[in-house]
Amino acid sequence: MSESLNPNPDGSHTAPRWRTEPRFPDGPAPDPAGSHHERRIRSFQPRRSRVTTSQEDALRRLWGTWGLDIDGHDVLDLGKLFDGRPVVLEIGFGMGEATAQMAADDPDTGILAADVHTPGQGNLLALAERNGLDNIRVANGDAIILLREMLPPASLAGLRVYFPDPWPKKRHHKRRLIQPEFLSLAATRLAPGALLHCATDWEPYAEQMLEVLSAHPDFENSQADGGFAPRPEFRPLTRFEGQGLDKGHLVHDLLFLRTQN
Repeated sequence: MSESLNPNPDGSHTAPRWRTEPRFPDGPAPDPAGSHHERRIRSFQPRRSRVTTSQEDALRRLWGTWGLDIDGHDVLDLGKLFDGRPVVLEIGFGMGEATAQMAADDPDTGILAADVHTPGQGNLLALAERNGLDNIRVANGDAIILLREMLPPASLAGLRVYFPDPWPKKRHHKRRLIQPEFLSLAATRLAPGALLHCATDWEPYAEQMLEVLSAHPDFENSQADGGFAPRPEFRPLTRFEGQGLDKGHLVHDLLFLRTQN
């Protein structure tokens, strides 16, 4: 069935309300930052997929307690949000299984998990409730706006970027998240000694990550040989990672520390 627009008296057309109103009135907003922050080349591709009944239920019931929109208006009080725990930001969590596992394994660390995928947001909220994980908060929207507008300087104990979109076509490489400009912004929000942990199964992107991280003055490689790291025990094997391994992909982890300067 094709989409139709609502005709106005002057002959123009307006998008039907179902395309402009929130899908979940008490849940994540469809475009939380709106147009009041500068637009940029986005490193993510919003995905539309079916929200299950359980995910919808979690979004409606739990968003007001454990969810927040990245609207760029106010600086977050992370100490209040996570009851004084040190906080790690995770950018892109998929369906949330690995995030929930890491939260369960380390209850003394808060995880601020940012993504734009509505089914994944609902699934992670459901997992947090089911497993009694009060150290997870789910953030909806652009992580760049979150870093730039809503997090205080040196407020993060870590940053995790697992399996970001590799944008494999050369003309799309500018959309990759791990770039010098992103690292400079992230460095301002990471406390000295904080861990930046990236993982990817796309080898050309892994090489680029290693190159730009090694060249950045605010980060130093935790590996004495200056190369990739073995997967640390605290990072669970993700569903996406398993699919890549089944295809013969090599997974690379990068563990870099925020320098003390």
